[in-house]
Amino acid sequence: MVVQKTVHRSGRTLEHGSFVVRETVYVCKSGCRWPSGLRVIQRSSALAERIRPHSGVGYDVMTFIGIERFIHFRQRDEICAELHERHRLTISSGEVSRLSKLFLFYLERLHHARSSLLRDALETDGGWPLHIDATGEDGRGTLFVALAGWRNWVLGSFKIPTEHADAILPHLRTIVANFGAPCAIVRDLGRAMKRAAKDLVKEYRLDIPILACHLHFLADVGKDLLSFSHKRLRNLFRQLKVRPRLRALARELGRALGGDIKQARIKLAAWQQDEEQAMVIPEGQAGLATVRALAQWVLDYHADGFDKGFPFDRPYLDLYRRCIRAGRAIRAFLLTPPQEKKVRKALGKLRTILETVSENLFFGKTVRILERRTGLFEELRTALRLTPKPSRRNETLPIHPVQKSEALVELNDIRKSVDVLSASLRSRRPQRGPAHDRRTAIDIILHHLDVHGENLWGHAIPVRGEKKENIRLVERTNNILEGLFHLIKRGERRRSGRKNLANDLETMPASVVLARNLESPDYVTLLCGTLEGLPQAFAGLDAEERQQKLQQTDLTLRKPAEAEISTASASLPREDRAIVRSEAMQRKICLAAGFRKSKPPHFASLSTPKNLHPTEN
Repeated sequence: MVVQKTVHRSGRTLEHGSFVVRETVYVCKSGCRWPSGLRVIQRSSALAERIRPHSGVGYDVMTFIGIERFIHFRQRDEICAELHERHRLTISSGEVSRLSKLFLFYLERLHHARSSLLRDALETDGGWPLHIDATGEDGRGTLFVALAGWRNWVLGSFKIPTEHADAILPHLRTIVANFGAPCAIVRDLGRAMKRAAKDLVKEYRLDIPILACHLHFLADVGKDLLSFSHKRLRNLFRQLKVRPRLRALARELGRALGGDIKQARIKLAAWQQDEEQAMVIPEGQAGLATVRALAQWVLDYHADGFDKGFPFDRPYLDLYRRCIRAGRAIRAFLLTPPQEKKVRKALGKLRTILETVSENLFFGKTVRILERRTGLFEELRTALRLTPKPSRRNETLPIHPVQKSEALVELNDIRKSVDVLSASLRSRRPQRGPAHDRRTAIDIILHHLDVHGENLWGHAIPVRGEKKENIRLVERTNNILEGLFHLIKRGERRRSGRKNLANDLETMPASVVLARNLESPDYVTLLCGTLEGLPQAFAGLDAEERQQKLQQTDLTLRKPAEAEISTASASLPREDRAIVRSEAMQRKICLAAGFRKSKPPHFASLSTPKNLHPTEN
């Protein structure tokens, strides 16, 4: 080898900081060439292991940015500040964005490169259940995720135009091709997931159970049972403007207290602890603070829920119950009315607001129906054992191999409880008479049990261990994926500061979900050993790619990979939006419609022809 040239390269790594290095490039003296036709050269391996090709940024910097961005959801300025403070590296916010996306590109490549190792690990477990679900925001940025249940590994995440079976099935085929066939599939109750899972099982002739998520099943029943009455109750509150009037009263009393509010709060706390004066409103500023606290207590009706969303929480039913309870308390307080006029007047205002609820017959009728249906829903919820608990709420079944497990006994008990409930509902169903609503509500539950019953059971999967066959239990719910989606969205809101993530999910790479695997030690071990070894694994990918290019016989005749074909099933995908909203599109339509201006005319200019108005001049 002889010296071909000497080059100066600048670099930035966590290991060495910012530096400039002089690299000597050697070339084969005999003129040897690779099969690709390129001359055989030798460059610094130490530099290639640390800095990306055609770049001055190290693999470790890119990895650091990616982990901070997608694991800890830190903002760009926070990442820039930490790089400067800890490593004396100056990185712009724009470069942080570019390197974070590049990190995902490398992570996805490494995930596919290690797919055979991941597949072997899944096979040693005796198989793996496939959990599938999708998420989005306002119908945009739909993200489909496939997860291996027992190890909680994300096997693949894909952007799809809409949640449609034709868009989901090709990605399921990719998962099976890379990681083998699953031993069970857990899905929600949507038509797209049902059809895609069924078609996959049929196509590969798999003899595996397709399981419906119990939580999705319960939510589906609850929405059909409670939506109409709950919406009607919401509309009644809106028509009477109960909440705005309560908020206005609380603000008015807060302004009346002024600077005395701190002292009033102290007196209010003392009144709460005084059991002798429990039925008497205090006088003065403490009395105003008490009335204000009563209004605030009614407005705090969300505290009665469990943050599970409708139908598990019924916020307007909770609001109604608080209105009734507070109204009864006020009537008791008025048995010994306050002496001060301003306190008595404030209490009267609150009573007037609450009486619009308690004395309205439509409220009573709607609430009776809603509470009756809520009772049936809670019976089903109890039978499925998905009721909220003080701790470890909605706990899932153990996933470790078992033979005679309490969890297996519990699963059988749950099935028996559902069967008992089904028989009880059939016996309680009125055959005729005025109980039409009760009959309809029971029919809704029984219909769901008949339609989805066969997919609710089959979670005990036989797997062969080292010595004998064991039983492993598949999760009854898709809470793993739901929690993952919640974590990612919460992190994105923390990063962007935006509540609506529709645009963020559209522009976010699908491989963001793969980054969550880096929190699983067993996955990291197979991927790169340790997180500290991730930069070296990325460097190995580039080294392998360079070697493959050198071994190719003809670079010019190499056929590029064909782009994946996907059907545009969304009504207005992001790719079409720029074309549809362009000035050229608007101009074409206006010209074709007979208007010369580029902007469409207002409706006022589209008046009826003058000959239809003989009185006009």
